[in-house]
Amino acid sequence: MRFEFDSAVMQRALTLAQQGFGAVEPNPMVGAVIVNDQRELIADGFHQRFGGPHAEVVAMQQAGSLCRGATLFVTLEPCSHFGKTPPCADAVIQAGFKRVVVGCQDPAPHVAGRGLAKLRDAGISVECGLLQAEAEHLIAPFRKQMLEQRPWVHAKWAMTLDGRIASRTGHSQWISGEESRAHVHWLRGRMDAIITGAGTVRADNPRLTARPPGPRVPLRVVVDAAGTSLSDNCHLVQTAREIPVLACVSRRCDESTISRLKNAGIEVLQTSSVEHVSLTEVLESLGQRQMTHVLLECGPGLLGAFQDQQLIDEVHVFVAPKLVGGTAACPPIGGQGHDRIPELPSLKSCRHTILGQDVLIEGRVR
Repeated sequence: MRFEFDSAVMQRALTLAQQGFGAVEPNPMVGAVIVNDQRELIADGFHQRFGGPHAEVVAMQQAGSLCRGATLFVTLEPCSHFGKTPPCADAVIQAGFKRVVVGCQDPAPHVAGRGLAKLRDAGISVECGLLQAEAEHLIAPFRKQMLEQRPWVHAKWAMTLDGRIASRTGHSQWISGEESRAHVHWLRGRMDAIITGAGTVRADNPRLTARPPGPRVPLRVVVDAAGTSLSDNCHLVQTAREIPVLACVSRRCDESTISRLKNAGIEVLQTSSVEHVSLTEVLESLGQRQMTHVLLECGPGLLGAFQDQQLIDEVHVFVAPKLVGGTAACPPIGGQGHDRIPELPSLKSCRHTILGQDVLIEGRVR
């Protein structure tokens, strides 16, 4: 394979990197491609799992001696420090590359240009910033975790064509089709945590597990100020010793409820607010655990609270070709909402996928 432009090589690296989603976190997704002077493909690779070799090393292992005098394209600045693996910058230097093209600089304070400087000091021609916007888009969740110590918040819901997640009686199963539900399980298996609310626990008694399992087993987080939704016959309580559950409560949750939850094997986080659970404290706690991706699977009240506080980073909306009608039917997002219709689209980098008869709309919140 021969690439016509440098940008085409970097685009391949970016595409490869996305295959690491859900397996490499809290590390960033990274892809690498090695080509010769004619831009002919020698080898490529991506970071496949946390603790495993980085993308550059995967590609270099394939290329062997052909690295000498070749060009390395990598979506993120090679690391310059010892972590789970030795510094990639040192390996790149030892391999004998004459040129390295980088998508974007590493935002981590312990790297932040040091890898690029090390390569230049070794006499390698280094270029940084090719498809920079796309490269930075790829590592946005890593950047948020690294600089803000908070996870990237995904919001997911399924709704009818007229924008309802349940009928006026509360009936909601099933709005979306089998293909959409399978995609939800795929998404769950790549999350560090799934957050739901007391109303959803009472109404649906969910398990919040990925079936079949994915590369990650998400922590199941319940936001319930009083802690009373987690009754003894709740699926989350019954499986808490096998799959972890975190109950996030407020100061009004009494000690007897907290003791009951802990005795059932549930971890309890009591936030500082009295009436409501502090969502920022919940996210900060998850961030301290080095969680990168969390998924909201909840009703309009909790989803509206996240929206009102501008805590949602990305949405995954499944729209089914069904009409339910009724002014009392349930919308997906509650809360206070905006006073006016936004002038610009609320999503950027919006994409659409057909799943059976449903349409999946995804994008990052502007």
